[in-house]
Amino acid sequence: MFPLFNLSLLINGFPLQKAKTELRKIQSIPEQEYQSFIETKKKEIVDYHLNNNSFYQKFVGKSTFQNWEDLPIMTKTAFQKPLAERLSTGFSLKNSYINKTSGSSGDPFVFAKDKFSHALTWAIIFDRFGWHGIDFNSSYQARFYGIPLDFIGNTKERIKDFMGHRLRFPIFDLSDKILEQFLKKFRNKKFDYINGYTSSIVLFAKYLQQKNIILTDVCPTLKACIVTSEMLFEEDKILMEKYFGVTVINEYGASELDLIAFENQEADWRLNAESLFIEVLDGNNTAVSNGNEGRIVITSLYNKAHPFIRYDIGDIGVLDEKSTPKKPILKKLIGRTNDVALLPSGKKSPGLTFYYVTKSIIEDDGNVKEFVIKQAKIDTFEIEYVSETELNQSQIHKIEAAIALYLEKGLIFTFVRKEKLERSKSGKLKQFVSSLTPTLSKGEGVLSK
Repeated sequence: MFPLFNLSLLINGFPLQKAKTELRKIQSIPEQEYQSFIETKKKEIVDYHLNNNSFYQKFVGKSTFQNWEDLPIMTKTAFQKPLAERLSTGFSLKNSYINKTSGSSGDPFVFAKDKFSHALTWAIIFDRFGWHGIDFNSSYQARFYGIPLDFIGNTKERIKDFMGHRLRFPIFDLSDKILEQFLKKFRNKKFDYINGYTSSIVLFAKYLQQKNIILTDVCPTLKACIVTSEMLFEEDKILMEKYFGVTVINEYGASELDLIAFENQEADWRLNAESLFIEVLDGNNTAVSNGNEGRIVITSLYNKAHPFIRYDIGDIGVLDEKSTPKKPILKKLIGRTNDVALLPSGKKSPGLTFYYVTKSIIEDDGNVKEFVIKQAKIDTFEIEYVSETELNQSQIHKIEAAIALYLEKGLIFTFVRKEKLERSKSGKLKQFVSSLTPTLSKGEGVLSK
């Protein structure tokens, strides 16, 4: 098959072959020399932006640096200004890769990458997917993503789908009628892998469970399922692997950076140490030892168009004790620093706590398909859910008892059954939302996935 995906990158000016050569060079560096390589790249990228980027010069407050730890932490709010004011000398909106973040953290912004840096991103994605026998130029993708509804945006995405050898399954309507249409496509197409948002793919797996269908029985070419952008729960992974009949692979990335972590064949969540330097820091911006939780702070080692240096991505995680400079491993991705509930007692609790408690109870019989939890007041929460039948009083009492046990007594919950849940424009489902928008002390409010 002609490599249309490679061709699409080349047409847009991304030097993919050069990036693949650089990646092979990086990966050939021996383990004992890798820390030195990282230190060199860190110094190079900081010096570059201090000399060529007035935005970063002002942000740091000086034109040179001595100690890495003295460099200030960047956050999304630092980028809330026109992109033209943040670009390095020689880069413009025309000669750079321009995109915008999803805004799921509440602080969306437009960003830029130089074209080599973006090509390196794709070289790394090709490499990681290749671990599981997937080739972007020939493997047929079942893509569970949103899509722009305006004509121009929709057309652009359809062209990308054609070039990327993928068929899109729009996820804004996931009723049984639509899921049946999805299943029909799997019966008639030779898909190699599924890729997309976790919550949508989980819902499809639950539909298969309801029908008692193993997907590989109707689509035997399927070899893998890769989920991204939303938390993957272990019980959901087990469900998907049972009813898809293939391995489920966890991806963690950020559009403004790169692919951050990808699950390998040994089920380790390998961090990207080729184009990124990843730190896990405490509330004092000091690196924690492996095995301890902290804020994930990332430096893009190759992006010359726009600085992402010691950039707090807004997530909390834990590095595995067996990590090395060349092969760091993400042991846990715990959640976002802003997904936290303030309780009447003064306690701060990760929003995912509610999700775990309720999930373990209301899904026992498969009645509830999906749900979100919203905090309206400090003591008041609303659970919106999609189900075959309405929750009964016995189920509600069990949930309330579990919440009192794991969190605290006296919390007020209302349960609202919906035909479907509200998703973002991109199709993501935010599992916990607080209207209180608490200010979270750095390093607090975490829960393992």
